[in-house]
Amino acid sequence: MSSPAADLPFSVRIPFVELLGFRLRRWAEGEAEIAFVPGAEHLNSFDVVHGGASMTLLDVVMAHAARSVRRDMGVVTIEMKTSFMQAAQGSLVARARLLHRTATMAFTDGEIRDAAGRLCAHATGTFRYVRRLPAPGRDVRDLNGPATEAGVVPTD
Repeated sequence: MSSPAADLPFSVRIPFVELLGFRLRRWAEGEAEIAFVPGAEHLNSFDVVHGGASMTLLDVVMAHAARSVRRDMGVVTIEMKTSFMQAAQGSLVARARLLHRTATMAFTDGEIRDAAGRLCAHATGTFRYVRRLPAPGRDVRDLNGPATEAGVVPTD
């Protein structure tokens, strides 16, 4: 999977992803790629990337692989298994692919590689396709557009 020259905009605002500084490079046809340059705040006591940052990167890239074929829907993580092969350091690239999907579920796998191409972590994930539902004090927002009137569920 090749990376385009420019980063792509995320289709929804995810404040935690913004905080981490993930950069979406690709999400199409059941595949996704996200670049991550960890800062000092993303390291653990051994001065390598914290496992939680790596797991978040894998979760987000696999979710994008799942959503790449159903952009009108959101996804929520149902299950995720992560294996760490070696410490992640420096610039990282996460790639994921959709292995199988049903009308409501997506099964994915993903990996993180360092700048030298070494495999640092691998994960599998199961996601459920969902529509955004109204909640007290929150407007319903279409995943691909502006906020809609409170209590109105998009029907696309």
